[in-house]
Formats: sequence, structure tokens, C-alpha cells
Amino acid sequence: MSNKMHQTSSLLDGWIQENNGLVNTWKQERGEDVLTGDHNKRCSSEFHKLLRKIQGIPPLADHTPLELIVVYNACVCCTSQSCFSEAELLLIQATERVLQVTEGDHDASDHLGLWKSILRSVGSIALKSSVLHLLCLQWAIWLATCQLKTINEFKDELSSLVETLCAGVGGDRRSDTGRESSDTPLLLMDPRQLSELLQICTFIAQGAEKLRDGQSTEALCGLQTASFLPAPRTLVAYTHLLSGSCLAHMNRPQMALQCYRKALETDSRCVSALYQSMLIYRQLGNTQAEIQALRLLHSTLMLPCTTDPALPGAYLLSPSLLLCSQSLNSLLSVPSALSVLHSLALKCVIHGRVSEGVENYLDLLAALHSENQPTSQVHVEVLPLPRLPKLYLEAGSALLMALRPADCMALCDEVISSTLELLPEKVVLEEQEEKCEAETRGSPEGEDRVEMMLWAGAAYLLQGHCYTHLKDWKQAVTHYTRCINLLVRVRFKQSGFPPQIPSADMVCKQRTDLCILQRLKGLSLAGRGISFTQTDQLKEALRDLQLSLQALPECLSAGLWCGEVLWRLGRRSEAAACWEKTWSLTTLSSETCLSVYLQEPQTGPLLDSTKLRCRIQELGLTLSAYRKTKGEYPITY
Repeated sequence: MSNKMHQTSSLLDGWIQENNGLVNTWKQERGEDVLTGDHNKRCSSEFHKLLRKIQGIPPLADHTPLELIVVYNACVCCTSQSCFSEAELLLIQATERVLQVTEGDHDASDHLGLWKSILRSVGSIALKSSVLHLLCLQWAIWLATCQLKTINEFKDELSSLVETLCAGVGGDRRSDTGRESSDTPLLLMDPRQLSELLQICTFIAQGAEKLRDGQSTEALCGLQTASFLPAPRTLVAYTHLLSGSCLAHMNRPQMALQCYRKALETDSRCVSALYQSMLIYRQLGNTQAEIQALRLLHSTLMLPCTTDPALPGAYLLSPSLLLCSQSLNSLLSVPSALSVLHSLALKCVIHGRVSEGVENYLDLLAALHSENQPTSQVHVEVLPLPRLPKLYLEAGSALLMALRPADCMALCDEVISSTLELLPEKVVLEEQEEKCEAETRGSPEGEDRVEMMLWAGAAYLLQGHCYTHLKDWKQAVTHYTRCINLLVRVRFKQSGFPPQIPSADMVCKQRTDLCILQRLKGLSLAGRGISFTQTDQLKEALRDLQLSLQALPECLSAGLWCGEVLWRLGRRSEAAACWEKTWSLTTLSSETCLSVYLQEPQTGPLLDSTKLRCRIQELGLTLSAYRKTKGEYPITY
């Protein structure tokens, strides 16, 4: 009998030494920062081999605590590699062996009932400690696989688990003494610290789900509680971030901004808080703050990537492994660094900070042509950048605003050279299917044909604006004409009618391509008409300006210059009526939602509305005096 006990004791000691050797090897390599996925797989394989040795004999009360510790270490390795099914199978097998030792009853089909049976049946402190460790890992698997309903159903037991481990009962307190006995089985992770990590991650995940379901008040309550829990700064920052999102949904933007500020104070690299702050500023119409937030967000996204912050002893299970729900990812997502830079450039140009916007556009184009694309350390929202020709056109328009016409024309040349040979001879837009057909060989398919036609037309339009700025009226007319000649290739086919050149009354808000087409047509005709006025070709100017107003009635420059041409032709009453109509239409229109290259140019010959109004006033006085004279000397027949 004593010989058998000695053999059992020797086996137990050998297994403990083998377990401790694996743990120490892992910790040593972690300290040398050489951990890789292959190392974790190798470590997991070794723990599985040891576990098979232990489970090769019937479960005994003396062996079971060690067996559960090895199961714990093996499950940690599996979970760290996202092998959740394998880890959960190990847990189920381990809990069934525990019930064999304790002779507890259970229903194999009821997973939660199985855990409750084990917690009731375990009596010894050593065994209960190991069972609590395994329950921590079960919690981690539930969280990593987004089983929040299961966690909620088991919340009382999990709350008790955290309290027990934090009180020092069942925790891994071997490190507290500063030494580890050779006959004490070691753990890969401290269960107490793991339970604290799981607790705050659960609050965060549940808060995100409640926020998605519209339960902002309930989510806010839990997140505010979580913000006081012991946790890495990144996770505490997440609680403030989600609290801000709750307040934003509750229409309390200023309080939301305070929460986002707390998130940034807690973790200066919480880019999601920066992004959400920017959205709040945009909602409030605070453009300067929005631009500042975009600039800071871009510079933060350009910083080198960092790994997840790890708790001491909890290196294997990172917060990103535990927090993977779609609801949370959408809240944490931010645009890429290049998307943010594009937004910053566009916002600066639109709001008058043109030189700053130009520099941002040039940085963006340089980054797009660079082989070293910035990599993000956060969840990147799928917000694709505009196509490269469109970015060139936006940058070109900004350069023209910055009075750099030569640089603008160079970018436009790039657009034209890359699209001109691919342009079809004719494009037909269908009303019903809203598809485009092209009659040309080797042309691209689908909407690309229309887009390329519009890009090339916009490039010629911008070049026309550049020559207008340079007062080279002949070249301006040439480039505006090239734009018009491209645009007339597009036909629109309404149901029951043959294809025809689109007109203003065919444009609807749903057809963006038609809206852009008409706008380009109106602006190019206006530009050519204005150029004709500078060379005193007034009949040609009047024709183009009137056609421009048919294509784009709200075009301010066309309306004002049309009136000017009528005035010069002696048709002053018509000129006054034209000006009045133009002012009434343009006050109702807005260009803020348009691409910058589709807006009316701010350079070139301009008319002063104040002086035009004075002309109308003088004309009114003249007409009044004329009528008065006619009244005094009536004409008789």
C-alpha cells in the first residue's frame, strides 16, 4: 500500500515539475519578447501531452487539482489562439471529471446547469480554487464568442467569482511571497487579474450592445460603474468613450464632449474619442474645432502601431481578443489616416483655409503614390477614398483657388491623359435600369464610362478657368469648348422616347451623374460666354450664357454676365429683369454639398452686384421720368 502511494506521489511530483517547466519556459521567452504564434502552438501541444498523461488514470481527489491546473494552462494557450471550441471541450471534459470525483449530479445538455452543479458540489479549498480558475476561462470564451446573454444569465455566479478571487480566495497568490515552491503547480496567468480584465471587458461589450439596441440610459449606468474598476488605461478610456456615445445618442453633445475629453486624458491615443469629438463638432457647426480635431486625429493615426496593453500576468489574453463584437467594433472604428487627411484638405478648402488645404491635398497625393502606406493600430472603418482622378480634380481646384493655375493645369493634364483614350464615342443613360451603354471598342464597363467622361470634362473645365484667370481668352474658349464637346456625347433615354441630350428638366436628385453632367455643361457654357464678352463677341456670348442658364438656372456668373451683355446691347430692361431673377434663384441654392471642382470659380472677371443694383435703380428712375413725360405729353392717334 505504501509502495503504491509512493508511486502515485512520484507521478504527481513529476507532473508538477513538467507543468512548472513549461510555464517557466513560456515566461522566460515572454520576458525576452520572442513569443510567436508557433511558440504558443508548441506550448499548447506540450500541455495537451501532459494532460493526456494525467487523464490516463481514473480521476482521484489528490490528482484533480493538478489536472485542473494543467487544463487551465492548456485552455489559456488554446484561447489565446482563438481555438475556442477546443478550449471549451477541454473545460467540459474537466468539469465532468470533477463531478465524478465529487459524485455530483448534472445534466450534460445544460451547460450552465453543469457549472452550477460543480460550484455546489466542490468542497475542498484546493479543488474549488482550480474550478474557479476554469470558470474564469469559460467566462473568457463566452466573452470572446459574444455570448453576452449567457454571461447575463450567469451574472450572479460571475460576480461572486470576481469577489472571491479579489479577496484572495482561490487566486494565484504564489507571487505575493516573492518565491515559488517547486512542488506548487504554476499558472500561465493570474486568475485574479484575468477576472478583473473580464469584468471591465464585459461591461464594455454589454454597453456597446445596449447602445446598439437604443438602451442608452442603461448602457450609461453600467459604463460609469466600469470606469472606476482596476484596468489598463485603454479599457478605462473605452468606458469614457462609450459613455460619450450614450450621451450623444441622448442628444447631450456637450456632456458627450466631456466624456471624450476624459477618454483622451486617460489614454492619449484613443483615436476613437478624437473621431467622435470631430463628429460632434461637425454636428454643432463648429468648423474650427472640427478642423483642429481632424488634424490631431490624422497625426495620431500616423504614429507607429502599438500592441494591446497587457496586464501583468495576463499577456496571452489581450483585450482585443475579448472585445470583438460587431457593435463595439463599429463604435471604435475610425477612418484611415488617408481618409482623414482627405476630409481635412476638403474642409480647409471649403471654409477658406485654401493654402492649408492645398498642402494637405499635396501630402495626400504624395502618400497615395508612396510605397509606404500608413498602417493603423485601430479598427479602420471602410470608407474608401474618392477615385484618384477625382482627387486630382479636387486638388487642382484648390490650387486654382490658391492662384496656382500652372499647377492646376498640370494635374488636369494627368486626368485627361489617363482617360482620353478610354472615352467612348457615345454614352446612353437608361432611365429605368439606370445603366449606361457605350458604343466603342475596348471601353471599360458600366459606370466607369460615364465617370471618365465627367472627369475629363471637369479637367477641361478647370483648365478653361485657369486660362480665364490668366486672361488668355482664346485658350479659355478652346478648353471650355473641349469640355462641351465631350459632354454632348452623353444621351439620356427616357422610357418610350429615343435617346436625346439631357436637359435641366430631366435631372432628378437620384441621378447624380445627370446632375454633374448638367452642372459641368452650365459652367463650361458660362465660362465660354464670359470669355467671349472679354473679346467683345457679344452675340456669341449671349448665346452661350443663355444656354448656360437653360442647363443650370442657378448659375450666378451666367445670370449676371447675361444681364451685362444685354445691357451692353441696349436691352436694359431685359438686363435688369435677368439680374433680379438671378439673385432670387441663387439665394435659394447652395453649393456646400458639391465637389469643389463643380463650384463656380472665384477667379476671373467678376461683376459687382452692388454696382448692378445701382444701374437698376438708375434705370428705374429713368423709366419713371420717361413715363411721367409721356403722361404730360400723351401720344394721340
